[in-house]
Amino acid sequence: MTSLDADAPTYAAIDDLTVELADGVLSVTLNRPDSLNSLTKDMLDGVGEVLETAASDKRVKVVRLAGAGRGFCSGAGISDDDQDQKTANGPASVLDAANRAVRSIVNLPQPVVAAVHGPAAGVGVSLALAADVVLASDDAYFMLAFTKIGLMPDGGASALVAAAIGRIRATRMALLAERISATEAYDWGLVTAMYPAAEFDAGVAKVIDTLKNGPAVALRRTKHAINAATLTEIEPALEREREGQLSLLTSPDFIEGITAFQQRRPAKFSDF
Repeated sequence: MTSLDADAPTYAAIDDLTVELADGVLSVTLNRPDSLNSLTKDMLDGVGEVLETAASDKRVKVVRLAGAGRGFCSGAGISDDDQDQKTANGPASVLDAANRAVRSIVNLPQPVVAAVHGPAAGVGVSLALAADVVLASDDAYFMLAFTKIGLMPDGGASALVAAAIGRIRATRMALLAERISATEAYDWGLVTAMYPAAEFDAGVAKVIDTLKNGPAVALRRTKHAINAATLTEIEPALEREREGQLSLLTSPDFIEGITAFQQRRPAKFSDF
């Protein structure tokens, strides 16, 4: 064991999150495939904890963020069990955990590659776009579905999406809650590159290999400079979204939106 290994931090096991470090690549995989990797507070805090630790881990050259199974991430969980956990932990708990996860990706010195296949919805879009390189399979799609259940985008989406594709397209995604295909996302500049599904893993591996073997100090300084120039609104956005979402989470429209989703019927919003 080298002295570097002896002093290196360890990564604790976290439910529904797979963390592996090999050959300079820290792979963080959302692992709740039965719900398309819907996010719990513990998963979001786990992402934050892992990347906060990785920031000072000299073994980590690049981070790969991905989802297990059929998709990247369907957003925050809205099943009955998930809602019970939110009630027990308080309405701000998941928001704060999501903000921590997004901050950890943006602030991490090392580059982060998001590998998106299948759906990236809700705060899953925020996690993907917080990354420095967003690679999409041609079966991927992106959707800010918040207004469908009476909520607003969170996890920094109001800043991250607009920084990537501009105000008009970001507003379209946020207000209309449309599904944006991988092809459209690539044309808009929402993602870095798109690959046929059969070539996706190889494409991701090639990009990660390039970053892993690149000049680490130059890559870190480049990431910091670009984020400092383009994500000046990320912290204000996180705070605005938190305040607005906390208000919406207690509204009749949110209760109706969740009930309608679980009953698989259109919501009838009251605007109260």
